[in-house]
Parts: sequence; C-alpha cells; structure tokens
Amino acid sequence: MIIPLHNDLSEHVLRPSSGNAFELTVEQLATAIRLGAFRDGDLLPPERELAERLAVSRSTLREAIAALRDSGLVTTRRGRGGGTMVTYAGEAPGSVPLPQPQRTATAIADVLDFRRVVEPGAAALAATRTLAADQRAWLLACAAQVREAPDSATHRLNDSRLHLALATLSSSPMLVEAVTRAQAALHELLRGIPVISRNIAHSHDQHDAIVAAVLAGDPETARAVMEEHCDATSLLLRALLRPRP
Repeated sequence: MIIPLHNDLSEHVLRPSSGNAFELTVEQLATAIRLGAFRDGDLLPPERELAERLAVSRSTLREAIAALRDSGLVTTRRGRGGGTMVTYAGEAPGSVPLPQPQRTATAIADVLDFRRVVEPGAAALAATRTLAADQRAWLLACAAQVREAPDSATHRLNDSRLHLALATLSSSPMLVEAVTRAQAALHELLRGIPVISRNIAHSHDQHDAIVAAVLAGDPETARAVMEEHCDATSLLLRALLRPRP
C-alpha cells in the first residue's frame, strides 16, 4: 500500500460530519486542538477548505468556531492576514479534577479496554508499512518532542501527537478515528491524576521502543510494547482515580 506523505495530523483526525453537524464540528475541532493536532499558535485551515473537509456549511463552521472562541480554544482576527488561531497550550495532568459526577468504574474500564485493543493494533499495523524518509523522520521527531517537552501540559499534548502519528502511519482511517477517540477519553481521565515523574520516564522508554519497532518493521514487538505501555497507564488510572460506585 502506498502511504500518502502527509504529516499534518489534522488532515487525518478531522472527518466529514454527519447527523448533528454543528455539535460534531465543535467536538471534532475541540478534540483536534486538545490532542495537539492543531497546536498553540497554529492557524486553522481557511474557512472554505475546513468546511469541505468536515462536509458542513460555512455558516455551521462559523458557529462552531464561535463556540471554540467562547471556550478559549481559539481567537479570530478579521481582515487581510487574519484567520482563526489556536490559543490552547494544554493542561497539566491532575490540574483539573474530573467533572462531577465522576465516571463510574465500569466507564473507566471501558475506556482503558478500548484503548488496549486499538492502540497496539495501530502500532503493529504501522510497523508493516513501508515508510518514506520524511515519515520516519516525522515519527522520530514526535518522540523527541515528548521527551523534550518543557512542562507537563506540553508533554501531554506531545504525547497525544505521538500516538496519533503512530495511528496515522497505519494508513487506516478507521484506526485513526478509533485512536483519536481513545486518546480523547484518556485525556479526560489523565486530567484527574497528578504527574508522576517515574511513570513519565518509563513512558519515554516505552515510546522509544515502540518507535524503534515500527521503524524496524517489527509488528510483534510494536504491539507487545504498546500493550505494556497501555497497561502501565491503566494501572495508574485504576489506582488513582476515585470513580463513582
């Protein structure tokens, strides 16, 4: 399979909306921003292009962007040279308590089980692909950005970007959608626990091993290490979150 040489995560994360177009457009754009597909200071694509990508009218898109502005995720400048700019720099894990009522233990388990199924599969599939030089460099850069993040909020964004990059390199739009859902749900859970430095160091080593396996074309190792990585995060969340009965 020929893999398109697109390293713009937003091109893969955003998909045509159906049904409740306004709500789905807000959800997709907000998720893309919170997971780092659009980064702080980035301009959103031009209105016509973005509306076509999401398969919504330009009026619906404008209303969705207004909702993002009200939430502090973007700002819009009018006139020549203007546009809509992302103003979200991330949130440190543990900085925002889980909303009340908290998730039930069953709901938390469902998120973690779902992630454990889709992300190892995405990593394994990425390892079967023949990656171009720019894709390989992009994946290495994503991993380096996680290690080199200056603070925990940026680390969380860069971590999400790495996982989305791995899904993108699988060349499966359905897997990209599934991993995006898993990462969005995980992001909400991680907001409820503190940053633990030893876990972060362990996570970096696992990321490096996953990336190395993908680049070496070793799907078995990529899957196994991603499973270990998911299990480590799952253990922390199950231990530190206080779900409703």
